Amino acid sequence: MLTILGFVMIATFLVLIMTKKMSPIAALVLIPALFCVLVGQGAKLGDYVIEGVGDLAPTAAMLMFAIVYFGVMIDVGLFDPIVRGILRFCRADPMRIVVGTALLAAIVSLDGDGSTTFMITVSAMYPLYKRLKMSLVVLTGVAATANGVMNTLPWGGPTARAATALKVDATDIFVPMIPALAVGLLAVFVLAYVLGLRERKRLGTLTLDEVLEPVTETVSEPVAETVLVQVGGGTADGAGKGAGRTRTGGGAGDAAGAGPSLDKDSGTQEPADDDDFKGLDPNRPTLRPRLYWFNAGLTLALLTAMIMELMPIPVLFLLGAALALTVNFPSMTDQRARIAAHADNVLNVSGMVFAAAVFTGVLTGTGMVEHMADWLVGAVPEGMGPQMGLVTGLLSLPLTYFMSNDGFYFGVLPVLAEAGAAHGVSPVEVARASIVGQPLHMSSPLVPAVYVLVGMAKVEFGDHTKFTVKWAVLTSLVVLAAAILFGTI
Repeated sequence: MLTILGFVMIATFLVLIMTKKMSPIAALVLIPALFCVLVGQGAKLGDYVIEGVGDLAPTAAMLMFAIVYFGVMIDVGLFDPIVRGILRFCRADPMRIVVGTALLAAIVSLDGDGSTTFMITVSAMYPLYKRLKMSLVVLTGVAATANGVMNTLPWGGPTARAATALKVDATDIFVPMIPALAVGLLAVFVLAYVLGLRERKRLGTLTLDEVLEPVTETVSEPVAETVLVQVGGGTADGAGKGAGRTRTGGGAGDAAGAGPSLDKDSGTQEPADDDDFKGLDPNRPTLRPRLYWFNAGLTLALLTAMIMELMPIPVLFLLGAALALTVNFPSMTDQRARIAAHADNVLNVSGMVFAAAVFTGVLTGTGMVEHMADWLVGAVPEGMGPQMGLVTGLLSLPLTYFMSNDGFYFGVLPVLAEAGAAHGVSPVEVARASIVGQPLHMSSPLVPAVYVLVGMAKVEFGDHTKFTVKWAVLTSLVVLAAAILFGTI
């Protein structure tokens, strides 16, 4: 019964947020509370919630101060050179912009923190998507999937958990998987290319003569950059430059409310909202060029301390945020202004984390997650024992989506490894297979960083889920197939 109710609870949650009947934060709280009563454990709801909050409190603290720290670093211009290089490559072409999104997300993901990746990627790319009226779910989907592949780095979390749970060396897990993960990252770039072509086809591209609009809302060179894309653009009179291409129908699957909407009277795409997000203004007053190398050194030291685990990550970000604010903005007024500027993201993300604590607390406390995992493992046919690497890879997709990484790696993975060992499958092989589901995991409603992504990009979580899940599953399967082909699994 607990197994059935667990699956029904998850399905109810996903349906309600994808159909926009409830907000994610309300659904994360009310749906598990209702099911806790249905399983006859309503009296223990408070205990489950407090336990869940206790488990996720360090994550919430880490995200709060990480948002402040990297928000300050973005404000002072630390990442402007990287962003400037990506934007030069993009050249206001939808296809290049989507590929640039994947490239930027992959590069920044090297730090092992999803929240950082999403903050920098959205800050850099959001103004371009808005200016060109591109679909914002393409931005969130590509960023999340690229980060999911890179999340398998030894210091990213899943690989370290798998190594700890099965008592194997993290290097033995990660290094042999590098070719398969490289194929997965290549698949993300191919996906970005295809989605970019669809966006280009939907929006239409024109020649330089027809559209000479300067881009001033992004980090760029002081000279005006020409926008090569215009909505509803008929034929360009190219004066020796060639005719422009007309706008065509079709689309990249815009989710409602996440991207541009069609104006029925004019036949043109209009922005979904009229916000004042200006992106990375190259002349913003918060820039601190004289402190660039200090900020770079501080960030490098912070990331090194994270990788070496010198202190708990929340403590490192707390210290880093305090030091960054003090050095870059000595005035109390300026410090308050910077904190206020990022307070919206801090509140949204921390609130979502604590709401997710109710969901995970009830799932774990009632025993639903354990029964669900046991049922899935028990459903594996006996004849599949020698193929436990493949089985683990396939199971990692749904299990890491519906469970926390801790729950999967410390609760389910040892059971799968034991079953594999009985058929001659080594634990390290099972551990390698367990990380292939990470591209999908990064869009799970139980991952706090995804709320940073959708919040900053102003995309509904349900829209992001509908658009991204299919591509994330495909990417995970590509990684799994490549690992089997290379003999890693």
